[in-house]
Amino acid sequence: MKSKYSHALMLLAAIAAFLPVLAVDFVLDSYVRVRERAVLQQSADAVAARVQATAYEAIASLRRILADSPSLCTPSFVANVHRQLEQSIYLKQVLVENADGVQYCDALGKDVKYSALSRPLTVPNHTETLEVVQYADLRVPALKVTQSFGTARKVSAFVPVLAAEAESLVGGLKPTSMVRLTLADGAEIITVGDARAYDERGRTEFVRAESFVGELPIHVTAAVPFAMVRADYADLDASFTVVAALMCGAFLVLALQYVRKSDLPAFDLERAIAAGELKPYYQPVINLRTGALAGCEVLCRWEKKSGEVVSPGAFIEYAEVTGLALPMTLSLMQQMKVDLERLCADMPELKISINLFEGHFRDGSVVDDVQTIFANSAIQFRQLVFEVTERKPIERMQQAQSVIAGLHALGCRIAMDDAGTGHSNLAYLQTLGVDIIKIDRVFVEMIKPDTTAVPVLDGLISMARELGNDVVAEGVETEAQALYLRGRGVVQAQGYLFAPPLKAAPFKDLARALNGSGEVDPALVAQVAAA
Repeated sequence: MKSKYSHALMLLAAIAAFLPVLAVDFVLDSYVRVRERAVLQQSADAVAARVQATAYEAIASLRRILADSPSLCTPSFVANVHRQLEQSIYLKQVLVENADGVQYCDALGKDVKYSALSRPLTVPNHTETLEVVQYADLRVPALKVTQSFGTARKVSAFVPVLAAEAESLVGGLKPTSMVRLTLADGAEIITVGDARAYDERGRTEFVRAESFVGELPIHVTAAVPFAMVRADYADLDASFTVVAALMCGAFLVLALQYVRKSDLPAFDLERAIAAGELKPYYQPVINLRTGALAGCEVLCRWEKKSGEVVSPGAFIEYAEVTGLALPMTLSLMQQMKVDLERLCADMPELKISINLFEGHFRDGSVVDDVQTIFANSAIQFRQLVFEVTERKPIERMQQAQSVIAGLHALGCRIAMDDAGTGHSNLAYLQTLGVDIIKIDRVFVEMIKPDTTAVPVLDGLISMARELGNDVVAEGVETEAQALYLRGRGVVQAQGYLFAPPLKAAPFKDLARALNGSGEVDPALVAQVAAA
């Protein structure tokens, strides 16, 4: 096979040797995009940090006031409010009102004039709600952070979205730059800069960066026209052209040698992703109490044209190291949408788990990918579960938290895969905002027919219960394991005791059979039994 194509590959190598000269503009454009996006990202992150500081100070001040005040609108309550106003550089007002907006008292003894600019939104992992308002004569919108007090009253703290003038958002950026703050539901908070050009951009290319404000449902977007920043790099065109010409001769020799000697799998795997040879398989997750189908985990199989099926263990780690895990995950999500859209519409409580890798948290585009793929789909965001898989440690924790906050803002859930076996991932259960703990098969395998206690496993289950996390057990292969787990309060499990990973058609047949909306296909029974 290699001999058959060697001449064609050598010809391609000769042509490729001259690509550096032809690719000067492409390379320079890519360089400009990467560098300018990094500049914008720093600006977006800085804006997010400023908004987070004001909002979190409002939450902290409100909590201190309520902790020190057994009742509202008393002299001691007002004194506590004044104390927080003196200590805070952002807090503007504290207001007590009822559900209808009737004001009872405030910090300054006068009517508080404000108008709502958005609906109240919940803050993940907090009891407070967040609302954008126009407060008094502030030139920028304000955040109204509200905590319920009993059943009839609520206490709100007001802080400006920004501690400085709005124009400071675009300080240091290009004249045509735009910075916009929006809520998770799309409501606009504030926009500074040339927003019309961005909103009506048509074919105009923009360099864009985005950031999430911690756990708050606030999103920061910074953008600048590509042509504006590209003009600053005109002097590099000539230099790049000269360097590219010098590279051509050397690259021709190296390329020909590479074609003769190279047998790396990268090209084949990249080609396989583009050709759609990487297919999603669906491993059922079973409710141990009812026997119904609770959902599935999306697994990857490489189905070669020869008919050979390659298990993920042979290529997943390589895909992650080379960055091919990103387009691979994107392809799996797109195929899963086509496969399961109708089933998820019929079974709205079905949960679909998708694995993420460390590269997804460095890249950060997965939130946009999820929103783009599933926004107009019958598959609801709340039906999606993203599993944090740790073959490599998460290095950029703040970026990971932003990605997870973005997925949470969409309504998705987060699971910690292989809990207790990765790179200190137990320490991430609270810092990453995990909703589900998946118990690795290595702990499930400790359950034998005569086992009465498995301390490590029991400890993981107890820890999950204390943290308020759901639990899914992996690798369940015997009835004794299933009974033990159910006896310990574990509701969901997956493994070959129930079914192996299935293609889309048999999985949908199994789902409808187990959940009472269809009959079991005899071919499906034979397939599962054979596996």
